[in-house]
Amino acid sequence: MTDAEAPPAAPAPAPAEPRDDGYPWQWEADVVASDGGTVHLRPIRPTDAAALVEFHGRLSPRTRYLRYFGPYPQIPPRDLERFTVVDHHDHVAFVGMLGHEIVAVGRYVRLGESSPSAEVAFVVRDDHQGRGLGSILLEHLAAAARENGLRRFEAEVLAENHQMVRVFREAGYQVSREFAEGALHLEFDVAATERSLAVRDAREQAAEARGVHNALHPRSIAVIGASNDPAKIGHAVLANLLRGNFSGPVFPVNPTARSVRGVRAYRTVTEIPDEVDLAVVAIPAAGVDDVMDSCLAKGVKSLVVLSSGFADEGPSGVDAQRRLVVQARAHGMRVIGPNALGVINTAPEISLNATLAPELPGRGRVGFFCQSGALGIAILAGLRSRGLGLSTFVSAGNRADLSGNDLLQYWQTDPATDVVLLYLETFGNPRKFARLARRVASRKPVVAVKSGRFAAALPSFGTHAEPVDDASVQALFEQAGVIRVQTLPQLFDTAQLLAYQPLPAGPRVAVVGNSSALGVLVTDALLDEGLTPAGPPVDVGTSASPEQFAEAVSAAAHAEDTDALVAVFVPPIATPGLAYARALRTAAEGAGKPVLSTFLAVEGVPAELAVPGADGQPGRGSVPSYPSPERAVAALARVLRYARWRDAPVGEFLRPDGIDAERARALVQDRLGAAGTPVPLQDPDATELLACYGIEVTPFRLVDSPDAAVAAAEQLGYPVALKGVGDRWQGPALIGIRLDLGGPDAVAAAYRDLAQITERAELYVQRMAPKGLSCVLEVLDDPSFGSLISFGLSGIATELLGDLAHRVIPLSTADAYRLIRAPRAAPLLSGYGGAEPVDVAALEELALRVSCLTEDLPELRSLRLGPVLAAAEAVSVTAARIVLGPPPNWQDNGPRRLT
Repeated sequence: MTDAEAPPAAPAPAPAEPRDDGYPWQWEADVVASDGGTVHLRPIRPTDAAALVEFHGRLSPRTRYLRYFGPYPQIPPRDLERFTVVDHHDHVAFVGMLGHEIVAVGRYVRLGESSPSAEVAFVVRDDHQGRGLGSILLEHLAAAARENGLRRFEAEVLAENHQMVRVFREAGYQVSREFAEGALHLEFDVAATERSLAVRDAREQAAEARGVHNALHPRSIAVIGASNDPAKIGHAVLANLLRGNFSGPVFPVNPTARSVRGVRAYRTVTEIPDEVDLAVVAIPAAGVDDVMDSCLAKGVKSLVVLSSGFADEGPSGVDAQRRLVVQARAHGMRVIGPNALGVINTAPEISLNATLAPELPGRGRVGFFCQSGALGIAILAGLRSRGLGLSTFVSAGNRADLSGNDLLQYWQTDPATDVVLLYLETFGNPRKFARLARRVASRKPVVAVKSGRFAAALPSFGTHAEPVDDASVQALFEQAGVIRVQTLPQLFDTAQLLAYQPLPAGPRVAVVGNSSALGVLVTDALLDEGLTPAGPPVDVGTSASPEQFAEAVSAAAHAEDTDALVAVFVPPIATPGLAYARALRTAAEGAGKPVLSTFLAVEGVPAELAVPGADGQPGRGSVPSYPSPERAVAALARVLRYARWRDAPVGEFLRPDGIDAERARALVQDRLGAAGTPVPLQDPDATELLACYGIEVTPFRLVDSPDAAVAAAEQLGYPVALKGVGDRWQGPALIGIRLDLGGPDAVAAAYRDLAQITERAELYVQRMAPKGLSCVLEVLDDPSFGSLISFGLSGIATELLGDLAHRVIPLSTADAYRLIRAPRAAPLLSGYGGAEPVDVAALEELALRVSCLTEDLPELRSLRLGPVLAAAEAVSVTAARIVLGPPPNWQDNGPRRLT
């Protein structure tokens, strides 16, 4: 297999091809290289011949030798056809494109007509080596191979080709090696392993974080649309960059002005003599296409588009926005916006304010992502008024490319950020968000406001984001450890506690103040939030001196039976409070527990309560103040819930024994066939599918006469139950169910009774399961998440109150543990009121089996198990309903790709 060279020819864009030619369009992907730039990956086409020739011509002799075991200076015509005309099944080839140029090629060829193995190889152009493109090609080739039924890759590599050997060795597969005559023969299974997935995720994180880093750490900036007119946004953003003392050069771009605000201007970006890392676009949307060409020619790494008039204007702007992103990614750029407020990096070595906000918060350790440009200025003002400092801030506007998921990847390893704040309007890829947020929250607190809880969600501005039910959002946040708040003031309240104080170790909260009335209010608030007062409030009295106040605070903060402290202070008449504030701050030092206050009704961190950091801004140890005791305690309760989540066992993603996934897949494919609409499974098929995952349905028979009912009962064994067919008859009111039928006469009588009520001859006869609490386990298809699992206890009251717990699939063992115990009625499972406890571990295992089934079979659109009878020594599934359908297009499985 070779990719080589013929007479040079200029590459040209591939013409549009019909979608019925067998070309696998679904394999096309934009990917992020290790340097943060993007490359378009797609299957090779016959029309790529000229570009492939040019690609080979730009390989060094050394690269050709390592790839082809010889000089191979040109591609013979026969080879050129073989390399570009492939069947996308036994012979698959991917090209990495940067604009119209090929920069990498990878391919596999099946070894024999029915062989499960294929030979794999790839080559990267010399000027793009070291960007991780070989690893990306291997991921996508392996995914295509699995889809085409291949199980194994083989490769022949020269022993001196250390870079290629390293790609295979570090991919996370179990590689076997044999050495002969100067070459290594490598073999490995292409099935995804826990290690290969971990390697994929780590590389994805590093690459996407680097892309954000490029935008937040530019060495130089061009402002396209810079203007001397104060009414123009191009004037405002340039003024803010200059006022903020950006550390690098700023180049105004204006086709008619010689200078802007005293800085020499250039007519186009390409006229700028130096390199440009970041371009800020502040011109009308209609002109963006023209400046894109110059940015691409200049090699700009990142683009911040402040301009509106794209998808925010409706369908007319969607195509322009899509074209903007496609062009940018094709040439290696990431885009923030359009319709963005801009980006901020307060690091002194950067000092970047590429926004429309003239007044910024101080430097701090809080990262903030905001979708709304309109709210961005208000958010920055709110942070500034609270004394909350920022590390970085990104307002992504329409979020056409770079999104909150990218920022999570960046903040995960950013040493300058301790707390992450998110204002979200829509989700672009919720499954990926769940994975990333969980990983970040295990290290740093993530606090989020998600708008649209009750009203219709805001438009997704062409990003293909699906509407997400609020129950799904809540489940996602709880599972991922995200601290969810409902309002921006709650966001700020929570952030200032996290930014300045340690996490609480428990729920015991001491209260110290100089007002008994305020002490009672705080105690009430603690009990409302489920916290525990650590003894009665300590009232030092209105005449206490600052020293006496500090002594009481210190004693309470350092007490062994205290996990946190709330200090409340109302200054006596004609007595200044500043001395008391300083005394509080000093007394709280070194407590190792969160200390917060309701002090003089001040909001934020006043100077007297602040511990100055190196740059004079409030630092760790500062005591946040809240205007009311209720808001202080609510913030503390949210932080405690997060601390408990972080301290809880992570759990494992285990597969219970007795699962036959291959048999289940064959059954699903047979029953679903080519159906394009949902297909409900018949009872025998549903029972068989569940059995593939070790889930047994209590034996039953469908009968249509009294005699058949009696015969079925005797076959199943008494006692039995008789049930009407349909949810109406098997609901919590038990209208169509007769239980504990112990003999033929009882069965026949019950049959005649139910046949008359249901007006149907068909009824179910089922062996009686052990008596227990009635539960329901359900899987629902969410257009964004894929699948959501719900659990609750059955019954009219429970269903009326909606007492269901939700989790996003897949479940870990810890997720299953929490799911079963999350409903408000869950204490009934552990023997509430003197009843016998049920087998909760069996319920957890059932949830894990359902999770595995759902994750393995994307064609499963819904599943309902219920009633599930939970008894002391058994859990019995008495009914099941399953609906299959075409699998959804999830964007967070398979090899790395931008969505």
